[in-house]
Formats: sequence, C-alpha cells, structure tokens
Amino acid sequence: MARISYDDEAAAAFKAVREVPRDGLGHWREAIRRYLDPMPGMSVVDIGAGTGAFAATFNDWFGLSVYAVEPSAAMRAQIPARPGIAVLAGEAGAIPLPDGSVDGAWLSTVLHHIPDLEAAAHEIRRVLRPGAPVLFRQGFPGRGDWASSWWVHRWFPETIRVVDTWPTVEQTCQAFAAAGFRQDGLEPVPETYRTSLAEFLAQADTFRRADSPMRTLTDEEFLRGKERLRRAAREAEQTPGPQSRTSWVDLLVLR
Repeated sequence: MARISYDDEAAAAFKAVREVPRDGLGHWREAIRRYLDPMPGMSVVDIGAGTGAFAATFNDWFGLSVYAVEPSAAMRAQIPARPGIAVLAGEAGAIPLPDGSVDGAWLSTVLHHIPDLEAAAHEIRRVLRPGAPVLFRQGFPGRGDWASSWWVHRWFPETIRVVDTWPTVEQTCQAFAAAGFRQDGLEPVPETYRTSLAEFLAQADTFRRADSPMRTLTDEEFLRGKERLRRAAREAEQTPGPQSRTSWVDLLVLR
C-alpha cells in the first residue's frame, strides 16, 4: 500500500515529527463537524491510520468509536491503546469490517499510497452505511501554489515533483464515482505547527525518514533545503514574537 516501507524506524520517526499538534487542528474540527455531523454512538473507520493521531482526535473531539485500519505492523504498534479505538490490520482495498457498519470514513494523506482507487472505492462503499461520507485530508496536484500552501515545500521545493504525481481531485472523484460516490465538498483547511523554524531544522533528518516526498530527495537536494531552512531560522530569530507555520491542506468530501 505505502510508497515507502513503514518499518520500526520510519514509524518512530512519523510519531515524533509528522503528527500535527492537536492545538493546530481547530479549523479541521469545525470542517469535519459540518460534513460528518458527529453524534455519540457513531463510528468511523480511519483508513491508513498511521500512528493513530487522528483516530485519537476523532475519539476525543466527538466521542466516536474509531476503527484504525493500518497495513504496517510498526505503525499499528504506535497507535494508542485506549477505549474507543479498535486497531485492525488492513488497507483501503481490504477493510476488515462488516457491510454497512460505519458512519464515515477518514483518509488522511493516504490516497497516493493506494494502488487501485476504484477497488478501494468499492470496498469503502461496502463498509459505509447509506449516505455516510468519505473525508479525505489530502494534498491534490493543481490545487493552489504548493510552495506557499504547504510549509515543507517552501524549504524543500524538489518535493513538489512527487506530489505532482499524486491523484488529482478529478481522478479521485472519477474513481469513486464507479462505486456511486459524488462530490459533496472541497475546501482548503489551515493547520498550524507551533514549533519554531530552528526546532524544525533540528527535526529535518527525522522528518526525511518519515515523509514519502522527502525520502525521494537526493542528498544534495536535502542539504540545499536545510541551508534554506537554516537561513530562514536565523532571520526568524531576529523577529520578536512567537513563531508558527501554517499549511493549507484540502478536505475533499464524497458521499
């Protein structure tokens, strides 16, 4: 399923640097609420759940039961063991749940790891109750300026060549239309990291191990990006006040 192998090292790196801090996800909370209309007793499937950050977030925010479906054993081992989250081995094309058993599906930066979108669409349709939405948190090619909308690309612009190979909104909608889905919403949602540029510079090597576009960089490209980041961090130190980094990531909703 994954474009990179999420072994123990990659999973630990992902846990350390790829999870978006909860206090930077306020806009996502409101956007998800509008489309999912969550109520106690509902359940969702988090497909490609990774280290379980969003599974825990859905459980905490809305009191939902979450099925965290993840193909990597190393990633599953990082998912919090807690009531309300069931951790399952599986992937988008093979979801270990009964027919019509969940009230929504969540896929966060997962689409580009799925080899057969139509097969995944039919499998997701199978496990959803009638009228339930599929919510994608995803970067889509052709949607805005990558260099300004996603902070990683500002310092490592060569990563854009990988993102440009990911499924577009049109390709995704077409694949899911074969299973009866239609677009219900599309909007960019901001998310914020409170760490400083200096802190991100210190995490850059770990981030490279955990991020599929960063893994494609040559050593020379990576070093050039670190130098850009180093210069920006020095400049930021001269600016008073708190530092934060905001990215805009799309929410696509199908139903």
